[in-house]
Amino acid sequence: MKKNIIGIAVAATLGMAAFAANAEDMYRGAWYALPGVSYMHTDSDLDANNGGGAFIKLGKELSQHWDLQGGLGYNRASEDTGIPGVGGHYKQTTLGVDALYMFSREKFRPFLLAGLGVARNDVDYSNFSQLRDRSNTSWLANVGLGAQYLFNDSFGLQADLRHQWTRADAKAPGTNFDADGTIGNTLLSIGGIFRFGAPAPVAALEPLPEAQPIPVVAPEPVPEPVPEPVAAPEPCQPKFQTVTLQAEKLFGFDKYKLNGDAVTEIDSVIETLKAHPEFDVVVVIGHTDRIGSEQYNQKLSEKRAEVIKQHLVMHGIEADRIRAIGKGESQPLVECKGIRGKALIECLAPNRRVEITGERRHPLNECQ
Repeated sequence: MKKNIIGIAVAATLGMAAFAANAEDMYRGAWYALPGVSYMHTDSDLDANNGGGAFIKLGKELSQHWDLQGGLGYNRASEDTGIPGVGGHYKQTTLGVDALYMFSREKFRPFLLAGLGVARNDVDYSNFSQLRDRSNTSWLANVGLGAQYLFNDSFGLQADLRHQWTRADAKAPGTNFDADGTIGNTLLSIGGIFRFGAPAPVAALEPLPEAQPIPVVAPEPVPEPVPEPVAAPEPCQPKFQTVTLQAEKLFGFDKYKLNGDAVTEIDSVIETLKAHPEFDVVVVIGHTDRIGSEQYNQKLSEKRAEVIKQHLVMHGIEADRIRAIGKGESQPLVECKGIRGKALIECLAPNRRVEITGERRHPLNECQ
């Protein structure tokens, strides 16, 4: 019976994985809490009915294809010895870590799993002296398959079917009951995924007022002891070229906190702004690639622009000069059509950038 269930589930998961393989990968590196309930099909050697329990786990998206989950589980089943007057329960408490191989990073995410840990098996059958409180703590190993489904960036569901091996220490000489050794239980689990660590929403910024040019009146010619008077030229004002900084050098892939390499990338911009206060408006624009949802990318670009703004303010640039804007994935530099997976991430690197531009509300004569 157990083999049939596992075989059907394996075939279903592999089929779903083939369907999901065509989707673009979306790796976020998030942490998540996973509380849930489980249904246990007990080993026949335990002479116990099927039972159930609950679990709580903490998970982490390690890479595009790997998750790690660890936590506690508890399951309980009533005895089924068929001996008159016997009652009680078989109870199992587990502490383990599972590695999940993810076939996709889209909303639907089928996976295979394998894990190790420790388990405490307690056979406690009343009115059966040989099987009262027979506990054993042993190693734990399990393999299985399952799938996740994310409804949004913060919540989803996970279901998995696994077969679990541990050791018990319960035997009743003179009877057919013998659970002294390795036992195998099959568990079907379902839980809620509560993800955290994603960028917080950033309030939309009001559009900048259009700069109104003020006419500059040329000074009257100053008489000179030369045949023709020459007007004194106005001082030349430098131009501010738009500076483009690659997001990986500032934050890393899919991050919004500045890393150590970001300081040298921004230093020259800070010095230029300090030396030229005539750039009374500094516009910081964040851009992302198209991997992931449009809503998520918009929030990430806004958060990155806001972090750069705060860094400039911390280094002496007036806050009222700076405007932080997020453009999300709306202004790509490259398209990278027909490319997927890791190669797609590398190809779309030019789109993940931050642009810094200086503007003047009152334009003056510029250098030629």
